[in-house]
Amino acid sequence: MRLMKSDEHWMQLALEMAKKGQGYVEPNPMVGAVLVRNGELVASGFHERFGGPHAEVNALEGFDAQTVLESTLYVTLEPCAHHGKTPPCVDLLLKKPPRRIVIAMEDPYEKVSGLGIRKLREAGIDVTVGLLGDQARELNAPYLKRLSSRLPWVIAKWAMTLDGSIATASGDSKWISNERSRQQVHRLRSRVDAILVGSSTVLADDPMLTARLGAGETAARKAIRVVLDRRFRIGTSSQLVQTASQTPLWVAVDQRVLRNMPDKRSEFQRAGVEFLELDGLASESSPMGLKQVLGAIASRGGTNVLIEGGAGVLGSFFDANLVDQVECYIAPRVIGGQHARRAVAGLGVESIARATAFRSVRWTSIDGDLVFSGVVAKCPAD
Repeated sequence: MRLMKSDEHWMQLALEMAKKGQGYVEPNPMVGAVLVRNGELVASGFHERFGGPHAEVNALEGFDAQTVLESTLYVTLEPCAHHGKTPPCVDLLLKKPPRRIVIAMEDPYEKVSGLGIRKLREAGIDVTVGLLGDQARELNAPYLKRLSSRLPWVIAKWAMTLDGSIATASGDSKWISNERSRQQVHRLRSRVDAILVGSSTVLADDPMLTARLGAGETAARKAIRVVLDRRFRIGTSSQLVQTASQTPLWVAVDQRVLRNMPDKRSEFQRAGVEFLELDGLASESSPMGLKQVLGAIASRGGTNVLIEGGAGVLGSFFDANLVDQVECYIAPRVIGGQHARRAVAGLGVESIARATAFRSVRWTSIDGDLVFSGVVAKCPAD
């Protein structure tokens, strides 16, 4: 059927609704739905939390079958056709069928893929698929990556000065970015499944890696803290280990090192620490080792991972082509000195042509700090 001029407007609204579920619905996708009758908005809804009603249910709740029959439903993802934590949305739509359904994209999840659309069409409902599909795919790129690769979406984050330093030669880095920028980072932490750092960062900064939000703000989820520590260097006195019983802590360690330090291992386990044992070939900086850690996070339902450093860890992820998104805070300061610490180390590239490029680039300003946000141009979700 020919698309009406208003279709794009309503689907855009549905996409905006879907974004409201970010951080709350993972590992499910973000989905929004809008019900329109005679060119006017009747209702809207979105998937609000994992395990809760889906967007279509929230949008149609309270409306009689006749109202729905006279309306068009715009939904950002194919309605589910299997019974997961909630009944299939397709069953609801077959009981209260809209006159027409416009869907942004098919759901590639094997238990849904194409089945929901087919059932709706077999019931005689006019179904259009593909409107603003690129935007829908970008919105749910982490979900799509996890389905296709069994790896989570990797967000690399750092704060640096105008001359590209994350710390002075002595290691001082508090604070490069301003207070409002740091508040935004805590909001980012509050919606990811895991926060990952290297052991050098733990030894130098003794971080908590938790989301500390302002008054009235609530964290969407409590992220797992992950430390890459092949040589098992961090100690039991670190804040991470001391709080492992309240907030999960995983430590990735070479299995041979772990076997040679049984007393320390037992002490960590009593504190509530879980180990990810890497074999000798899968060192923490190798693509194999990094994928092993990411795979473990994905296998527990993790969809988004925030990499917070240090420079060696960030460099390893870039070298392994495992970074999907960058959030970089640039402060109006200059440190200078040839021994100041760079943001990203690793092997790097030999030519500008091979440098990491970005799409969906956004630049914003927060009290003088410049914030870059971009998606790596060639990422696994493409």
